[in-house]
Amino acid sequence: MSDSRNLLSGKGKYLCGLILLAFIAVICAAFSMSGSDDFAIARREVLLRRIGHELLLQSGDSTSRVLPVKKIAENEYQIRFENDLTFQPDSLVNTIQRLLAKDPLASDYVVNVLNCGNASVAYGYAISKNKKDDIVACIGRRQPVACYKINIKFKPSGIDTAKNGYLLGSLPFLAFVGFILLRSVKPRRVLPEDGQNTSMFTLGSVLFDAKDRKLIVNGKTIDLTGTETRLLHIFALCPNETIERSRLQKEIWEDEGVIVGRSLDMFISKLRKKVEVEPNIKIVAIRSKGYRLEISS
Repeated sequence: MSDSRNLLSGKGKYLCGLILLAFIAVICAAFSMSGSDDFAIARREVLLRRIGHELLLQSGDSTSRVLPVKKIAENEYQIRFENDLTFQPDSLVNTIQRLLAKDPLASDYVVNVLNCGNASVAYGYAISKNKKDDIVACIGRRQPVACYKINIKFKPSGIDTAKNGYLLGSLPFLAFVGFILLRSVKPRRVLPEDGQNTSMFTLGSVLFDAKDRKLIVNGKTIDLTGTETRLLHIFALCPNETIERSRLQKEIWEDEGVIVGRSLDMFISKLRKKVEVEPNIKIVAIRSKGYRLEISS
């Protein structure tokens, strides 16, 4: 029981360490991406202000200001102007497309030019990474001088999806590393060391040497496999007591990571043939429960 508690305690510590490591890795990645996002967003806002500047110049205005770019929603920005202006749709499309080409995360976006007074759409179009999906119309009609606001909405596959993809993509890798780490460092169940009384057991007239993996019956030695030794060791610690199948499976095969139901019955059968050379020893199957090592005097 002490070995079992120590094993569980050790596994718990390693599991907690693994979870902490994964948590730190994800947090570091998130902060790293956040820093990149801040820079990308700041650069995008500069490009948007440059769009406003060039549109004013095309309207013949070289003195009035482009008001601060406003973020009106996630991935959507608004360019505002101090004074009224006019614009030619084809020049608007070309100017925005040329400048946003410098933003690697702005391959898909929708542009709507709104009238300030009633928020109606004076002109709009959509650009896609796949050029055949572009929606651009009415490019030859110059718009009258008025107060306009330009809303540009970017497809979320830019900054946000890049960050989410990075974090989600790292989870399988972290899980794989965690699996390897847990398999390689978790404590293995070992038999008692030399000098401890529990390395030798007297089972009726049979001597069980757990350390050297053998039975001694009337001076004759019977060798045991590692699995058979571990099975008999569990039984020897609790003679004449029923051991549940689930416990035997857990303690024998848990470290290998695979438990096959029929494997236990097969090893019990092999072990039974070796220990039952002594008629006073039997491994009895207890239906729906498990097995019991019965030693009669």
